[in-house]
Amino acid sequence: MSSTPPVLEVRGISKHYGATVALRDVSFVLNAGEVCGLLGENGAGKSTLVKTLSGVEVPDSGALFLAGSEYRPRDRNDARRQGVATAFQELSLVSTLSVAVNLFLPDPAVNRAGLVAMRRLEQQAARILAAHGVSEIDSAALVGELTLGQRQRLEIVRAMFRRPRLLLLDEPTAALSDRDWLFDLVGNRLAEGAAILYISHKLDEIRRLCRRSVILRNGQKVLDRPVAEMSDDEIFRSMAGRSVVERFVAAPSAVRTDAQPALSASRLSGDGVEDISFTLMAGEILGVAGLEGQGQARLFRSLVGLYPLRSGRIEVAGCGRMVRSPRAARAAGVVLVPEERKTEGIFKDLTTIANVSLPAIDHASKLHFLNRRRERALVGEVIGDVDLPEHFLPLSIAALSGGNQQKAVLGRALMARARCLLLFDPTRGVDVGAKQSIYRMMRAFVGGGGAILFYSTELDELVHLCDRCLVLYGNRIVGELQGPALSQEQVLSLAAGHGLERAAVSGR
Repeated sequence: MSSTPPVLEVRGISKHYGATVALRDVSFVLNAGEVCGLLGENGAGKSTLVKTLSGVEVPDSGALFLAGSEYRPRDRNDARRQGVATAFQELSLVSTLSVAVNLFLPDPAVNRAGLVAMRRLEQQAARILAAHGVSEIDSAALVGELTLGQRQRLEIVRAMFRRPRLLLLDEPTAALSDRDWLFDLVGNRLAEGAAILYISHKLDEIRRLCRRSVILRNGQKVLDRPVAEMSDDEIFRSMAGRSVVERFVAAPSAVRTDAQPALSASRLSGDGVEDISFTLMAGEILGVAGLEGQGQARLFRSLVGLYPLRSGRIEVAGCGRMVRSPRAARAAGVVLVPEERKTEGIFKDLTTIANVSLPAIDHASKLHFLNRRRERALVGEVIGDVDLPEHFLPLSIAALSGGNQQKAVLGRALMARARCLLLFDPTRGVDVGAKQSIYRMMRAFVGGGGAILFYSTELDELVHLCDRCLVLYGNRIVGELQGPALSQEQVLSLAAGHGLERAAVSGR
């Protein structure tokens, strides 16, 4: 038996928010050179535990020990000084500052005049990024100009480059197209003796990286065992208290080929969009696949007027539309569910019911006064479609788990009476139970005559949920797959730029 104390010991930690129990008597240890998975459904207490270890939250009871010494971080900076670094799922970067400044926050080096020496800082940041295999990000660029995947990389590098002895990775691959990049960095940190707590909903990642996992349910630890000893079904039952193994249920096609397209795009061109044409039929889920930065985000945003187009035509239900804003798109029946729910999807200072009811607020008001009973009745018509529990409605949406926040965003889209939904990676960072709710909502929506344009970083979602799939490369559509041709291997091949000369249309 080694006499070396564990890098981290969590002893009886509890945390309450009013009457809500976020953590209850949680205990476990984490040793040097070990990756321990932390699993649980959305709302199980994972994020609260990470915030407690990071110095963001103070536990109500219990104790933390770091390398045998009591650990009471006052804030994130204090945690970092003691050797604990976190890459958060909800990115903590400042969009109005440069990559270099963000990398060294909160204390970038200053010169004798007390000013930040930007050129030196940018050069140092560029060396750090290159050492971590990130050469495509300009250290002088504003963070707000980066793609979500690039910001995820920056968040991870910022947590790793100081070589912490305890590294907390919260859903680190949620926005990454290249997971091997992260796995290589994890291997390097382990070789240096770091301990890593790895939070993910992706079991293949847990099995690849972690020898053991701690599972939380309703704020309590329910299992702490080697991963190899547990089947997928046992893991899911422990997480949810029921069997919820991720599955895709085959459904009959609801595509209506006898009607006008719900949405059609003809030769759209603009910044990040090159000569894109497609049709989306009522009753259809049309997938969009592409590696990071291939134009998918620009395409979705252009369709609702968030980015201007130089040329091309958009038609909704056969009518040409000049879509200049999300409001105009919504009036035409086209609603975007964006990729970043925290910054683009929710109004975090409002209650959950207020977030859901916004599109129908006029119908719930009379003489400019809101009728709460009418609002509740209108919201009640959609929350069942997204499996959002009614008791969450009066709560601040900021207090909800990521999965329930996403359900609220989807409920708001349904409240807008959308005929065409643009879903941009809607299952990113949500647990398997919430995924199943989203899948059911999608099937029901197209079954009722709606249409969905659906981008996902999860290839199995595209393969199993979509009637057809468009593949983007270099801001263009390079392939359309359906039927037997719609496979993960074929999607990946086209997305990587292979076989483009024969990929105009496949599977018809």
